[in-house]
Amino acid sequence: MLRSSLTLTAVSLLLGGFSPVAVEAVRTISAVGSRFFYEDGTQYFLKGIAYQLVPDDPLIDTEQCTRDVKLMAELGTNAIRVYHVDPHANHDGCMKVLADAGIYLFVDLDTFDTQIEQTDPHWNETQFDRFKQVLDEFQKYENTAGVFVGNEVLTTKEGSAAAPYVLAAARDIKAYRDAQNYRNIPVGYSAADIAELRPMLQNYLACAKDPNDRLDFFALNAYEWCGNSGYVQSGYRELQRNASGYPIPIFFSETGCNAARPRTFGDQAAIFGEHMSDTWSGSMVYEWIQEVNDYGLVSYGPPAPNAPPTDTLVYDGFTRKGVPTPVSPDFHNLKTQWATLSPTGVALSDYVQSTSTISPPECPAYTSGAWEVDPSSPLPTLGQTQTKSGSTYQVTNVSGSGNLPVLSATATRPTSSTPTQLLHSGAASPLSLPRIAGSNYIASASVLIGFVIGMVAVLL
Repeated sequence: MLRSSLTLTAVSLLLGGFSPVAVEAVRTISAVGSRFFYEDGTQYFLKGIAYQLVPDDPLIDTEQCTRDVKLMAELGTNAIRVYHVDPHANHDGCMKVLADAGIYLFVDLDTFDTQIEQTDPHWNETQFDRFKQVLDEFQKYENTAGVFVGNEVLTTKEGSAAAPYVLAAARDIKAYRDAQNYRNIPVGYSAADIAELRPMLQNYLACAKDPNDRLDFFALNAYEWCGNSGYVQSGYRELQRNASGYPIPIFFSETGCNAARPRTFGDQAAIFGEHMSDTWSGSMVYEWIQEVNDYGLVSYGPPAPNAPPTDTLVYDGFTRKGVPTPVSPDFHNLKTQWATLSPTGVALSDYVQSTSTISPPECPAYTSGAWEVDPSSPLPTLGQTQTKSGSTYQVTNVSGSGNLPVLSATATRPTSSTPTQLLHSGAASPLSLPRIAGSNYIASASVLIGFVIGMVAVLL
């Protein structure tokens, strides 16, 4: 049951309300049960945009952030997702501009050379260190709402063996977050919409009895609703059925099919409406900038395919800096949709009363050729890798810094007819709390848990 962990989370949120808060302070966001809440106890629903602009880091140019955020606010945006950042750069300017506009950040922790691929799942010290660096940088901003340990690591039904590595990465980052006494920033994963993996992957990542061994939230990149579709014919009803009763927050981390033009974003009415808003926490629309894949909501000028390599404003034939101009009518269609969709959700004070009834889903059973993960097996440990020989898997331990896969440094989505796979995916895996740094982590965690349990006992 999730009762104890949910109660502890809720108590920490409520206790946080007794701390002095500056008048202009950003309301932080936490995950409680299956919902996101502002620290004042109101429920948070994402109206988000995928925002990358440039391959390396779009959050270091305060001038450009200021231009873009002004138009994002007009659109009704309250969240952005950024796939790649430089943890050593200064992000103060952009993060303040976003915070002033009430926009929260969900950021991927992996980089181009630290992601996990399903064909070679492993998790080592080099990956873990890079993940920690990104968390170290962005935990200091109160409008950091969540972090992803991976994006579309599993892209085929044959990729299920990589799932434990995704989950182990989440476990290790959560343990590191807590050991550093960072704010309880939710840790999640962004999944490709692979029908053959439904709902096994979704349930596996949230089914562990130990809350340290499961995600804080789950997100889905789904492009099923195309053109003049509907709740049933789009497949959204099936997504809702799979998510009903899910114990952690779930939302769309990418959506916005462009197979039929113009995009009218009818799926937003379903996501924020009566069918889904009691289960789903909103959506992220793909994407802000217009580029070769034709998903953009804004452009910075006409395509520039012949720009010289010395032109630093142009990447992949598209200008990526300047005054953002709405792409018509997509920008206005989304703005119109969001303006009419304002689910109220539930107050934390009321919701906490029902969290004792929430329990993890049943872990999916091992099924050869379908879901090849034994739910009783422990998660991988740091430095562990797995290979398949015939019908069996072999697990080996490797050195902490070895053999990271390097993918093409691109931020664009493929132009194929199946837009559920970013050219960059990411993830990670193993290591339990005692293995991270020994007894100091255990002692610190024990003291903290003991204190909170005592407070729960008093309040109950």
